[in-house]
Amino acid sequence: MQKPLILVTNDDGITAPGLRALVGYMKEIGEVVVVAPDSPQSGMGHAITLDNTLYSTKINTDAKNGAKAEYSCSGTPADCVKLALQELLDRKPDICVSGINHGSNSSINVIYSGTMSAAIEAGIEGVPAIGFSLCDYSWEADFGPARDFVIRIVREALVHKIPKGVVLNVNIPKSDSKEIAGIKICRQARANWKEKFDKRTNPMGKDYYWLTGEFELLDKGQDTDEWALANGYISVVPTQFDLTAHHAIQRLNNWNLNE
Repeated sequence: MQKPLILVTNDDGITAPGLRALVGYMKEIGEVVVVAPDSPQSGMGHAITLDNTLYSTKINTDAKNGAKAEYSCSGTPADCVKLALQELLDRKPDICVSGINHGSNSSINVIYSGTMSAAIEAGIEGVPAIGFSLCDYSWEADFGPARDFVIRIVREALVHKIPKGVVLNVNIPKSDSKEIAGIKICRQARANWKEKFDKRTNPMGKDYYWLTGEFELLDKGQDTDEWALANGYISVVPTQFDLTAHHAIQRLNNWNLNE
């Protein structure tokens, strides 16, 4: 039987330890092709390159430690997936996995996440997709404890199939594998960022700003991704890219819009 073809991407860049770990895990499941940004693209969301050219460079990899093929791309995470599906792959991948991100993409963070946007782009194109994130922003983060869980989730997704129009957002708590309580299917917690700008002035007298802020959890539910992570579980949130608020359609139909 032909091995599954797995497209691996991320937003931290092609040299990121999280991506290197994910490549190793996916090689246990199928053939791996990597298409990832040539530099960090965190917080890019679903941005695509429209006003510039895109470049892709094939990287020579060690067959034992690397993927079947690896490409660095000058664009955003969404660009990487578009380029992979339209130009670089010789067949449609069986699944796209994005990550493993250095840092959480739970709750409202999914909106800004390049990691999840890459997975969502694959989902839009009809490729089953999963975004993986570890709740540890350190470049030296230990991805080892997540290994068995990541492999299990991907294998289950290949066997049982992810529902159409849905992408999985998986967040992993920072902990030893023995401390991970299990996996929970969750909803996205209601939360927000209470943002601040640190205003400074450069030596030339020009003002500049650093974005800072605090994460504000507005949801006390015990069925959310934030609750799961706080209690040692890996959270799995089925995320859709149809942004229609279907429940609001009837209410808006009662407005006098055509008078």
